[in-house]
Amino acid sequence: MNIEETLAKELGIKVSQVTATIKLIDEGCTIPFIARYRKEVTGALNDEILRTFDERLTYLRNLEDKKNQVIDSIRQLEQLTPELEKQILEATTLVAVDDLYRPYRPKKRTKATIAKEKGLEGLANIILLQMTDKSLQEEAKAYINEEKQVNTEDEAISGAKDILAEMISDNAEYRTYIRQATFKEGILVSKAKKEEEQSVYENYYKFEEAVCKIAGYKVLAINRGEAEQFLSVTITPPEDKIIRFLEKKIITKDNKNTSDALKEAALDSYKRLIAPAIEREIRNELTDMAQDGAIKVFGQNLTQLLMQPPITGQVILGWDPAFRTGCKLAVIDETGKVLDTVVIFPTEPQKKIAESKKIVHNLIKKYNITLISLGNGTASRESEAVICELIREIPEKVSYVIVNEAGASVYSASKLATEEFPKFDVGQRSAASIARRLADPLAELVKIEPKAIGVGQYQHDMNQKKLSEALSGVVEDCVNKVGVDLNTASAPLLEYISGISKAVAKNIVAYREENGRFKDRRELLKVAKLGPKAYEQCAGFLKISNGSNPLDSTSVHPESYDATLKLLKKLGLDANQITSGGITGLSLLTKDRSKLAKELEIGEITLDDIIKELEKPGRDPRDEMPKPVLRTDVLDMEDLKPGMILKGTVRNVIDFGAFVDIGVHQDGLVHISQLGVKRYVKHPLEVVSVGDIVEVKVMAVDIPKKRIQLTMNMDE
Repeated sequence: MNIEETLAKELGIKVSQVTATIKLIDEGCTIPFIARYRKEVTGALNDEILRTFDERLTYLRNLEDKKNQVIDSIRQLEQLTPELEKQILEATTLVAVDDLYRPYRPKKRTKATIAKEKGLEGLANIILLQMTDKSLQEEAKAYINEEKQVNTEDEAISGAKDILAEMISDNAEYRTYIRQATFKEGILVSKAKKEEEQSVYENYYKFEEAVCKIAGYKVLAINRGEAEQFLSVTITPPEDKIIRFLEKKIITKDNKNTSDALKEAALDSYKRLIAPAIEREIRNELTDMAQDGAIKVFGQNLTQLLMQPPITGQVILGWDPAFRTGCKLAVIDETGKVLDTVVIFPTEPQKKIAESKKIVHNLIKKYNITLISLGNGTASRESEAVICELIREIPEKVSYVIVNEAGASVYSASKLATEEFPKFDVGQRSAASIARRLADPLAELVKIEPKAIGVGQYQHDMNQKKLSEALSGVVEDCVNKVGVDLNTASAPLLEYISGISKAVAKNIVAYREENGRFKDRRELLKVAKLGPKAYEQCAGFLKISNGSNPLDSTSVHPESYDATLKLLKKLGLDANQITSGGITGLSLLTKDRSKLAKELEIGEITLDDIIKELEKPGRDPRDEMPKPVLRTDVLDMEDLKPGMILKGTVRNVIDFGAFVDIGVHQDGLVHISQLGVKRYVKHPLEVVSVGDIVEVKVMAVDIPKKRIQLTMNMDE
């Protein structure tokens, strides 16, 4: 297999792009660095394509290694033929290589190996060749051997059929056909183990769906139901068709002496050896496909969540709601520094509402708080009611936002939170985290394990290594798209920057504490364990405001500084103009980009990026995202009536719809069929994303089950 040609075909790109990208990856360049600063080399491949590229490159290289191992193993057995070697080398999947290797793989003691030990291989070959004019009973007499425990003709024939069954099972062509036929025409069936038992899996108590059509979320739900002992699951294959195929393949002559034995061997081979293995393989394949789909959706949701715009320039009160232990509050300033913490008891059992409102009002006056960030956990509804009452009663203008607090408890009990807030208890840390999630979602959420952030589905059932790697890649891409301030970024944020390890991130913070602010990007080379390669990878993503070099406040890479300064000089401009808000009209002054790029000895794409950056230095891609809905009043589920139209924020997107926060604590579901578009929608992500502000209409409210059905089809 030519890996470069295969990748080019799969991804729809040129072989030259593949070759160049492989070289960069092998040199140790990170995906964000390649996507941002090596566009000329790769032909401007984006980070999403590059992630897929990297994953497929690893798979294909592992596949080639596996092929070489298998060929070596068969060669050592002196059974490698040119035809077999060609088949192995042309295989495109690990499964296909395994199928070809199956007959040569060392086996445990099977019925067939026992029959071979009894000397019955010759009889098996007589049956397989279908050339005998004697009955099998007559042929079998020659194989009776009391010493080898073959006492009758029937025992000899039975052993020969065991050998034939294994031979059929080991045939790669047969297995490939059976696997494809089962996948295309098989039916996945799930049944209740105890029909009278109530559970969340009742939709799958009498369930049947074509294997090739079943949705990923159903596969994951059925898997969980099976693991929790509520469901029994099987695949019903097109058995008659498969048996006919096997018989046609092995019965090549019309010989009444051998045909029945071959039919029996084929049926036994399929039912005993092939079918159970194929069912396991297909169940695993369905699970892998479902997990890959769920991880992709999780990644897209996580991207939208991380890229929510920060709310800058406001003093925020973080409110971690609770009943018995009280609501923990934390005030943060515009930079995220914690100014004050307090515990109030406005909820059951103490219900000190007046006292709590007085404490909160005093905090608002003392610190000029303009925004309250309320966690959506236990006692959130009751806390929200108190907040709304207070907002109506006081003269100060204050808004509030309900923030998804998923993962806040994980963070507040972590080693990192202990190091960050050594004098705070877990409640105070959680309240500070809830406030900071509003001030700068990206900087705060990177401190939490991505799968704990709460925008996925069935994440605990997935391959945790694959999930972790995929989500870490998502976080890395987001952090590098935004970039970070080298003088304020925390170690957890820095370690997601291209080329920076956990140890180097800590060393950067330690260097900053010891030497004060970084004044120049080149100072990074003084940080322990940060060598030239790491500097190349990270420098463009680390920004310095008010430093000695104005270009350090931009995303222009230091390797392009000379070209940038030449450009500015040619246009009669000064680099210091960058720090006063950017150089407007630069695009108009640089119309002939091709000629200019040659003069500056840089690529045209790099020149375009430099010009964009000089016009809007340090631009934040999050500014283009929808801002959170600021609330000043509260609704209860009881207030909702069918037909009401409300604004809400998309909290989670899953395979069958989207959950929308409409300000009543319980998110409502917009089913995929109700997304407000008059076309077929394969997945809700085609229409909505986490963080989107949408207009919805209430369809139905089920208070006992805490279910709200919403629609975005406003004309119905």
